[in-house]
Amino acid sequence: METLKAELCFHQLVNSSCTKQPRSPSEVMFIYSLLSSISLLTVVLNLLVIISISHFRQLHTPTNLLLLSLAVSDFLVGLLVMPFQIVFVEYCWLQGDLMCVLYYFIPFITVCASVVNMVLISVDRYVAICDPLHYPTKVTKKRAQLCVLLCWLCSVFNSFLLLFDNQKQPGRYNSCYGECVINIVGAVDLVFGFIIPITSIVVLYLRVFVVAVSQARSMRSHITAVKLQSSATVTVKKSELKAARTLGVVVTVFLTCYCPYYCVSLSGYDLVMGSVTNAFIVFLIFLNSCLNPVIYAFFYPWFRRCVKLIVTLEILQPNSCRANVL
Repeated sequence: METLKAELCFHQLVNSSCTKQPRSPSEVMFIYSLLSSISLLTVVLNLLVIISISHFRQLHTPTNLLLLSLAVSDFLVGLLVMPFQIVFVEYCWLQGDLMCVLYYFIPFITVCASVVNMVLISVDRYVAICDPLHYPTKVTKKRAQLCVLLCWLCSVFNSFLLLFDNQKQPGRYNSCYGECVINIVGAVDLVFGFIIPITSIVVLYLRVFVVAVSQARSMRSHITAVKLQSSATVTVKKSELKAARTLGVVVTVFLTCYCPYYCVSLSGYDLVMGSVTNAFIVFLIFLNSCLNPVIYAFFYPWFRRCVKLIVTLEILQPNSCRANVL
């Protein structure tokens, strides 16, 4: 059996160059194929979500605007973040120390945007289930748009803040040439990137499901006279409960995929390009960006109808934006 020998990233720097990750051609081909497939699938699926919510007017609701923002962040992961990971299969970073820091801006922005979007979705479902009478006045399209805008602005600012120490002297945490190591401000990320949002999501959804179960029991015990009088209200409640369950699945998958990233980052462990730990947590984050539209396809009939209209090119017909997809 042939032994794989490690090569230097920079042959002219014998004493200070990092070594490439020794991998067989079959292993490299498998990694390339896997990352390329996930990247393509993530881009296509999230693009379908973006087109669906943007084009069809029936889907222009506050909740769907938050889903649209989440799909945009997932789309950017598939389009801009995943392809770069293919370059790092051999562990070497050949683009310089400054580009190493700049590369992390987009992943940090999309990660932060996804976290904030999940908090906003949880708040939206909390108001819809726990205060349904005031939901139309409290949660409007303009307020949802403002929240989405603030979400992305805060994500950009947060990325600058987390990488501030690395911007002053790029490459200061590298142990050899060809390495890309960053150090994040752990205290800031601990409070604003993990504790506050994750706690908010969990607490809000626990409250949502408690109220949802209570409402479900109440609806089953309605007398006939009350059913006839408030049948429309019951229908609305059922749709809201279904949306809460669906988004609950999205949040559960999100927590499963993102918690390892924060746990490793906040433990003080340096994120090293090409390391097994980095590859595992990055793969989980990529998987979340790909799974979200898959969840929509399984739980949202409107998404399946929209995909059918898009694939069959019926979306190009006049007034297709007014089509009934609900």
